[in-house]
Amino acid sequence: MMTPKPAGPPDGGWGWVVAAAAFLVNALSYGLLRSLGLALPDLTEHFERTAQDTAWVSALALAVQQAASPVGSALSTRWGARPVVMAGGLLTSLGFIFSAFAGNLLHLYLGLGVLAGSGWALVFAPAMGTLSRYFSRRRVLAMGLALTGSGASSLLLAPALQLLLHTFGWRGALLLLGAIALHLTPCGALLRPLALPGDPPVSPQGPLAALGLGLFTRRSFLVFALGTALVGGGYFIPYVHLAPHALDQGLGGYGAALVVAVAAVADAGARLVCGWLADQGWVPLTRLLVVFGTLTGLGLLAVGLVPVVGTEQGSGGFLLATAGAYGLSAGGFAPLIFGVLPELVGFDGIVQATGLVMMLMSLGGLLGPPLSGFLRDETGDFTTSFLVCSSLILSGSFIYMGLPGALPSCHPALSPATPPPKKGELLPVPQVGLLSPGNPHSTLDTTC
Repeated sequence: MMTPKPAGPPDGGWGWVVAAAAFLVNALSYGLLRSLGLALPDLTEHFERTAQDTAWVSALALAVQQAASPVGSALSTRWGARPVVMAGGLLTSLGFIFSAFAGNLLHLYLGLGVLAGSGWALVFAPAMGTLSRYFSRRRVLAMGLALTGSGASSLLLAPALQLLLHTFGWRGALLLLGAIALHLTPCGALLRPLALPGDPPVSPQGPLAALGLGLFTRRSFLVFALGTALVGGGYFIPYVHLAPHALDQGLGGYGAALVVAVAAVADAGARLVCGWLADQGWVPLTRLLVVFGTLTGLGLLAVGLVPVVGTEQGSGGFLLATAGAYGLSAGGFAPLIFGVLPELVGFDGIVQATGLVMMLMSLGGLLGPPLSGFLRDETGDFTTSFLVCSSLILSGSFIYMGLPGALPSCHPALSPATPPPKKGELLPVPQVGLLSPGNPHSTLDTTC
């Protein structure tokens, strides 16, 4: 049963418990997925397949998780986030356990790709959507705090998974990861529902309404969706191939784990700093989105150029530095993707919008890692792979420039302070004094 409606998002209280639960959801979804790249070389050797073939394991898990996210959002809208996330945790655990007994790659495609991916689809969007409803003034900071879960998890899981692979082999490692993934279920139990003014009196009726497809009729969300689809084509390639790229540079298993850990630490720190920065209201959120998206693309460009620029003796240090730079930029970009959504669709559409964003990114998540593996098989290294994914992220960031407030206009103007919209678009084009939830005063911008 829904709780009594407060005057608005509480900006604290039980919201911090929800933030902690969302932190663990991120840790046990994207954190696990990012660390799985360390197991791909063992799978390639065991099944005697190419890097492209084994890359489909992570690619399918990522694609299913994101493509099915609107289903998780629709179920959450109908039944509430709590039971949906708890069921997703159980499904994810079963996927890892099934994969531990795989006899061929098809079993891994079904176990990690379909079962675990479907479980992750049921946990991420409902958790992040519920968190967005609890915060307004501190929203981006809360999102950044929750999203640090994947970086913190990668920091711990990368060396731990390497140790498990050496001690128990890939089968034992997957079995233990299945037990860890089961902790998603109690995380779901902490997602207390919250009713807000402006919520529809009844749940959306019909599959199209439940999925929130009507959001695509809004110009700002359509521009955001197109840019996000392109960004997704390159954003997740490092999740799968950063560790194999380090192995190609001769760093060894623990050296590759160190590269992943450095990127994870930088990623986690940047999410908190960027969340705090965005909530100050000094720069419009859409402009920050363009800046950090561009920096992420340039960071991956530098990672891909390691074999070209670095020497045989010094490539390890250069790769650590570029991985850290990539982690900083990608970490700053992540909370902005979800933090800007309430300004585009309002609080009542945030859960559905989160699911749709994940679905859009799945288009790249499905094709990016296998394409990267194919280019690696053809060229002998991951240089071309990272150059391609960098170009996709830069293209998506260019499209984000079409969002209101992303670019300055001709002369200064000051718009009146207004709270974040409940139903509508981001500010229309003539009004560019964008307001951050953390600043009671409007942000000075320009207009023609």
